[in-house]
Amino acid sequence: MGASRKDEYSRLAALVAATRETNGDLFGKAMVDWLRLYVGFDHCVIFGYRGASRPPLLFETFSPAERHVFVALYQEGPYLLDPFHHAAVERKEGFWRMRELAPDRFYASEYFRSYYSQTRLAEEVGFFVPLPGKDALVLSLMRLRASGPFGTADARLLRDMAPAVISLARFRWPALPADEPAESMQDETLPAVNEFDRAHIWESLSLTPREKHVVDLVLQGHSTESIARAMRIVPGTVKVHRRNIYRKLKIKSQAGLFARFVEIIEARIR
Repeated sequence: MGASRKDEYSRLAALVAATRETNGDLFGKAMVDWLRLYVGFDHCVIFGYRGASRPPLLFETFSPAERHVFVALYQEGPYLLDPFHHAAVERKEGFWRMRELAPDRFYASEYFRSYYSQTRLAEEVGFFVPLPGKDALVLSLMRLRASGPFGTADARLLRDMAPAVISLARFRWPALPADEPAESMQDETLPAVNEFDRAHIWESLSLTPREKHVVDLVLQGHSTESIARAMRIVPGTVKVHRRNIYRKLKIKSQAGLFARFVEIIEARIR
């Protein structure tokens, strides 16, 4: 981005100093200032991930209106279908682009149409930071449609910077905060916080374990062929499961399935 050597060193020094601060905003702002010396982006957000639990917000740069979509709505349930959430809980580490993690039908999924399109993003990329136990955090950088996606050179540079970003983030947050909001989705019916098992979400539905797995993969944006590979079954069997699911739930499309998902999440947070 044309920064002088002095700017590079001074902002890096400020970032290192911020890792010792208890205020996460100071670290986040210092990280944003440092990264923007090299790559342009519109927003940065840092979420912690604890299995299927509601993700704690650690830092963000949104306006109040944007925060409603990117944080408030996201934490209500859409995070469960987010490729970044899945990758974080699966312990991926390093720099990843959304397009590298998203299922093959993600951009045509009802989740994308109903929620993700509201973000007006051209692209989202992230630094994935596994933490002790099964916790993780993700530092996401976002470019709006008006800015266009990250270029190949930008992505290559961010990937090269990943070890430093990850080490600094892990130094600032050696573990996720313990005192998260009481409105967490956990209750006595849900699994332990570190368990990545979303089967409990579908407990209210009269589905078999395999049908619940298919529901989960469909909502994430997997095609029939992708589901078959993930479950190690033939595509024809996936189609049978989908027909049975739609019949049991009295729906006719993925839109209806997503609507049921929203109903279940809303019932849990009321």
